[in-house]
Amino acid sequence: MNDSRLVVLGGGAAGFFAAITCAEAVPGIRVTVFEKAPRFLAKVRISGGGRCNVTHACFEPRELSSFYPRGGPALLSAFHRFQPHDTIEWFESRGVKLKTEADGRIFPVSDSSQTIIDCLMASASKAGVELVANRGPNAAERRAGGGFVLSFANGERVECDRLLLATGGCRVPAGGQLAASLGHTIEPPVPSLFTFHVAESWVRSLAGISVPEVDVSVAEFGLRERGPVLLTHAGLSGPAILRLSAWGARELAAANYRFPVKLNWLPHLSADALVNEFDARRGSQPARRVVNSPLTPLAARLWVSLVLEAGIPEATRGAELSRSARHRLIEKLQRTELEVSGKTLNQDEFVTCGGVRLGEVNFKTMESKVCPGLYFAGELLDMDGLTGGFNFQAAWTTGWIAGRAMGGAEAG
Repeated sequence: MNDSRLVVLGGGAAGFFAAITCAEAVPGIRVTVFEKAPRFLAKVRISGGGRCNVTHACFEPRELSSFYPRGGPALLSAFHRFQPHDTIEWFESRGVKLKTEADGRIFPVSDSSQTIIDCLMASASKAGVELVANRGPNAAERRAGGGFVLSFANGERVECDRLLLATGGCRVPAGGQLAASLGHTIEPPVPSLFTFHVAESWVRSLAGISVPEVDVSVAEFGLRERGPVLLTHAGLSGPAILRLSAWGARELAAANYRFPVKLNWLPHLSADALVNEFDARRGSQPARRVVNSPLTPLAARLWVSLVLEAGIPEATRGAELSRSARHRLIEKLQRTELEVSGKTLNQDEFVTCGGVRLGEVNFKTMESKVCPGLYFAGELLDMDGLTGGFNFQAAWTTGWIAGRAMGGAEAG
C-alpha cells in the first residue's frame, strides 16, 4: 500500500484535512496536494472576518444535519463518525486553543485564521504530505487497469492510484468539469448565502443599522426566518437574510432574484400588544411626537423612517394619532414589504448550492459510485450549510472520511 500514490486536487480545508488524515493513518504513503492558486487555504484565511469560524457547538448529529439546506440527510451518518466534538479535539490536540461564543460559533482563542492555517500546514508537513501550489490539472482520465492520469497545461502528466477532488464550490459550471469528465452529474450551481438588493431609498439611507430580531419571509416560496437583520447601502443583510437565501437558493435564482420580501420588525409583539402600547402612550405622553418615541429595540432613525413610510406626518403628537394612522403604523411595523431586485454574495461565506450529485457518492467512504478510486470532499459536492461554521464542519467531516478510506484505513 505504501507504494501507492494518492493525489488530492484542491488545497482548501477539505483537501488538506483529507491529505493529513490519509498520511497519518497510513505512515509512508505518498500523498500529494495540487492547488491551482498560489496560496493554500485561501478561504480559511478570510473566513469569519479573518478569525476562521472553525465549527459550531452542535454535538447531536441529527440536529447538526438540520443546518444544511442541501446535504443534511447524506451528512447525518457521516456526523455520527466525525462531528464538531471531534474537530475540537483534533485541533486542540495539536495545540490550537478554541473558544465557543454565545451564538455557538467556535473560533481559535487567537481570533486569527492564521492559527488554523499554521496548524494545518504544520500537520501536513509532519505527516509528509507533498504540497504543490500554482498547479492544477486541466484533464483527468481513468488509467487502464485502475487509477488515473492527470494532464497539466505544460504537457506534464501525473499518474495516481486514487484521486480526491476537493476543488471547492462549483461557482461556475466549469468548476465541476473534472468530476463530469469522470462520469459524474453536476447539479447546476447557484449562489447560496447572499444579501438582498432593495431599491427603496429610505432603506439604503439607514445603512449600518441593525435590528436584533426580525421575522423575514418570502411568501411566494414559503420561506421564513427570524434573526438579526442589517440594513446596508445595497439593501438587506444579516444572519436572517443569509439563512433565508440559503434555504431558498434555487427558488430565488429561478426568480432572477426579483421578489417581494416582508419584514416584521417587532415579532415579539402582537398587533393587540402594539395597539395597547400606543393607547398607553396616548395617555402618558400625549404631547410627545410619534417620531420621537421609538419602540425598543428599533433604532431611532429606523423608527422615524417607518413612521413616515406609514404616512404619519413628522409633527404628529401622541394624542393626535388617529385609529387609522395607528393601524397603518402597526401594518408597517409588522408587514413592511420591499421589492428585492438583485443580490450580493456574502464575501466571508461565499458558498455555492450545486455540485456533484450526492446520490453518486458513498458517504461511508466518500468514494464515487460510478468511478472506483475517485473520492470527494467539501463544497464540490451538492451540499451547503448555513453560516456559523457549518460549511467548515462538512469539510472536516467529509475530508476525514475520504482520507481514511483512500489510505485503506477503516473509516469508523
